[in-house]
Amino acid sequence: MSLLELGDASIFDLPLPTWGLVVLGYLLGSVPFGLLIAKWIKGVDLRTFGSGNIGATNAMRACGRGWGYVVFALDFLKGFGPVLACIWLIERPDYRLLAQVLVGTAGVLGHCYSIYLRFGGGKGVATGCGAIVAIAPVVFLWGGIAWLITRGLTGWSGLASILMGCTFPLAVWIDGGPKALLVGATMLCGLIILRHRSNIRRMWNGTEPRAGEKHAEKPAARQHV
Repeated sequence: MSLLELGDASIFDLPLPTWGLVVLGYLLGSVPFGLLIAKWIKGVDLRTFGSGNIGATNAMRACGRGWGYVVFALDFLKGFGPVLACIWLIERPDYRLLAQVLVGTAGVLGHCYSIYLRFGGGKGVATGCGAIVAIAPVVFLWGGIAWLITRGLTGWSGLASILMGCTFPLAVWIDGGPKALLVGATMLCGLIILRHRSNIRRMWNGTEPRAGEKHAEKPAARQHV
């Protein structure tokens, strides 16, 4: 039986140690790897460079393609690792799926609203992808296809990420996935859209850079998103 075929459980049924995993998921998700690596490699504060985002795309602008991939991998693992750990730490399948959704959501919230950055942060795409892969790889596959097509046709990574996020809950719904996963995927979609609101404004105004173009915007030092 696939993860998408498991039944739902109530959050009130989860044992206390599971909530400890949720807290740990948030704390790990809060680690700003992009910010730390850019500061270490180039002495650059990503919040004052390029788009001002602390994720892989802006880290790639600041430190080069290779380090951008490293940041993406680390942010991906923030979502993937804790969610995957639920498989070994939680025995009951219905509890396990709900715990995975909660831990994955906590990791994405940590990346977007990091306790270490006064609740500023990134856009949650890589961390959310990690969580989705650990729970339901087929859902990520459909989202990845949407990302590739959108990025290839428009050159806008932000739009590609938004449409990928919208594809996640749609894929769960079409596949008949459990309510917990549908709610989690919908929340992830909402967060991705919310955190890309500056990209949406720039696309609307015609100022959003496409792949390979430099970002003209220079955000203030206190801007975290």
